Amino acid sequence: MTSDSEDRPRVIVHMASSVDGRIQSRRWGGIEVGSLYEEVHASLNGDAWMCGRITMQGYTRGQPTDDSDPTPVPRVSHIVNRAAPGYAIALDFGGRLHWGARNAIDGDHVVVVLSETVSDAHLNALRASGVSYIFGGRDTIDLAMALKTLRREFGIRRLLVEGGGKINGSFLAAGLVDELNLLLAPAVDGGSGVPALFDHEGQTTPGIRLKLRNCEALDNGFVRLRYDVIRDVDAP
Repeated sequence: MTSDSEDRPRVIVHMASSVDGRIQSRRWGGIEVGSLYEEVHASLNGDAWMCGRITMQGYTRGQPTDDSDPTPVPRVSHIVNRAAPGYAIALDFGGRLHWGARNAIDGDHVVVVLSETVSDAHLNALRASGVSYIFGGRDTIDLAMALKTLRREFGIRRLLVEGGGKINGSFLAAGLVDELNLLLAPAVDGGSGVPALFDHEGQTTPGIRLKLRNCEALDNGFVRLRYDVIRDVDAP
């Protein structure tokens, strides 16, 4: 079994994919996964869930924004709510998402992970929105640092990482994935270049070994696979 770090959350990658590992569900011939995905999401008892910028755009679309205030802002964590029932973590290193009047998603308080190079105007807009934010580095994102900050500032112990594939791949390459919870759909995508479960764009990294914790047949042909990541110290 993997051992949990005391200074960062346990990271559980929670995804749905076709049998060949592709994650664009609209290409699965009309198979509906949303309600099942959310049901399993709830069963994992995460303190927070995290997605990348592209996924999070769906929650911010059409929201008004005002990035016109250039008042200097120190590059330190801005914490609005430490007692939320849950947290929606947006990886938006370049500061491109505009939340407007929205600071929660289905009751989960929004926390944005940013680069220290984002503009003062953007930070002021986030403050005006009531959104919390932390920093994950300056020129390149340091996921380990961001996780430690989430643990320290918000008490997050279990984090569900829910894509897309590039975000999942970055966590995998950084050695930060502890568990994989996969809903396998009864479909084959077959497309070349279609986003995959793990799509790391950086330097090639060694694969990881998994230990099967549970395999469960679900309704409508879905299979739930739950794995722990085997660390070197866990290997026999």
